[in-house]
Amino acid sequence: MADEFNQDEAAAQGENPEAAASADNQDFSPADPIDAELADLVDATGPISKEAELLADLQRLQAEFVNYKARVERDRDVSRNAAIAEVLRSLLPALDDLSRAEAHGDLEGSPFAAVVAKLRASGEKFGLKTFGAKGDKFDPEIHEALIQTPSADVTENTVADVVEAGYLVGERLLRAAKVAVFIPAEG
Repeated sequence: MADEFNQDEAAAQGENPEAAASADNQDFSPADPIDAELADLVDATGPISKEAELLADLQRLQAEFVNYKARVERDRDVSRNAAIAEVLRSLLPALDDLSRAEAHGDLEGSPFAAVVAKLRASGEKFGLKTFGAKGDKFDPEIHEALIQTPSADVTENTVADVVEAGYLVGERLLRAAKVAVFIPAEG
């Protein structure tokens, strides 16, 4: 036992190179099973060739490009729809004025009737829809109640009158309809 201790001490001092090698092997013996498993794995799967690495990189880059292209198209559509919605939103006051003039009969027989029809057709081309009519069920998501009046004639909140129509572009709310609402009378 003293002899082993002397060999280890001599190896540490660099006097006996063979003893130093055996001492080094004893220090790293716990890593040997891991190295052996790694070597077995490389032998079983074979070394990864440069061509296989390049092919994997190419496939990854192709997938990234397809995802990038889809994301750019989606973002472009979102930006386009937002721009259309803003243009249509800026036209809403003019459409309101024309609707009020039409309701008063000021447009009948005048050239402005054709202008109103063209403006509405242009809005519809881009998905502009008007909503809010007397008798509709009140929906706080799309209606803004300006006045609430109790009524014995209704059992649920109902639109009594439309002050300003509401507008949608597709499923996107541009403006809530401003309405007067009949609410069920307590009784």
